[in-house]
Amino acid sequence: MQHTDVNTLGEFGLIDHLTKEFAIVQPSTVKGVGDDAAVIDNGALCTVVSTDMLVEGIHFDLSYVPLRHLGYKAVVVNLSDIYAMNAFPKQVTVSIAISNRYSVEALDELYAGIRAACEAYQVDLVGGDTASSPKGMTISVTAIGQAEKDKIVYRSGARPGDLICITGDLGAAYLGLQLLEREKRIWLENPDVQPDLENQKYAVGRQLKPEARRDMIEAFRKNSLLPTSMIDISDGLASELFHLCKQSGTGALIEESGVPIHPESEMLALKFKLDPITCALNGGEDYELLFTIDPQDVEKVKYLPEIYIAGEMLEATAGIKLNTKGGNLHTLKAQGWVHF
Repeated sequence: MQHTDVNTLGEFGLIDHLTKEFAIVQPSTVKGVGDDAAVIDNGALCTVVSTDMLVEGIHFDLSYVPLRHLGYKAVVVNLSDIYAMNAFPKQVTVSIAISNRYSVEALDELYAGIRAACEAYQVDLVGGDTASSPKGMTISVTAIGQAEKDKIVYRSGARPGDLICITGDLGAAYLGLQLLEREKRIWLENPDVQPDLENQKYAVGRQLKPEARRDMIEAFRKNSLLPTSMIDISDGLASELFHLCKQSGTGALIEESGVPIHPESEMLALKFKLDPITCALNGGEDYELLFTIDPQDVEKVKYLPEIYIAGEMLEATAGIKLNTKGGNLHTLKAQGWVHF
């Protein structure tokens, strides 16, 4: 049998490869693999379903991630996918595989975080599974949401001329991770040294306890705004922009001056000798929303808080480029999180 390294395909290439032979046979399946969530037609409303897996040693490190925060984050990152479809999550299921080093008390902490997320976002825990694992912990969460069929937003709806919008700010979660990883290395070399997070509550908080942008979806409804395409920023702005352009058949131009970066993130990036815009483009785990709008809707977003117009969708032949503050055009590469 031929042996092909999965690294040659990458995460999304592997998904495409494994699912390309699966035909859609159910009339109720509106959208299958290829977006933030699947969409199932249930008459008046559509059901929106997303699932995600977190593996110890790959997606989280319990040397600096509290179990309660881990439970909260595991739920929130899935809810973010539902919001990215312009839908509202209603239920979650949680499955875990654990080794024998985890006690009941440790799992109580994990589920306290899961419960806190369910209460904060008003979703119900309706099922799941538990299994043993030879090593570590794996968490799999499925989020189930609802939306009217004509309100659902896909990655594929952008057109040349649409404006590119970003919520919140980018890069902080990545920088928080760098700080935590630095302190872990120091601790491993000298266990007597106490961690020094330099009072970087914002960056560390963005990494350990992210929030999904329910408020933005509510604002869209309140202001009768329907984005033409949307995705949540989990793997970095550049990577997510590539997904929108691929699905929509467009190119894009991003203005560096339009990419929102928190002042504390800028200072922390410079301390780590990193370019702040590079952190924003490729860092990931911000769980903000990247979306496009028809230019006619610009007045609907102009005065909404925490929404930034960062660029424009172009014809596919124009490619995907960044216009720097110095006026130089650079072709973007998707250098976000590599799963394999």
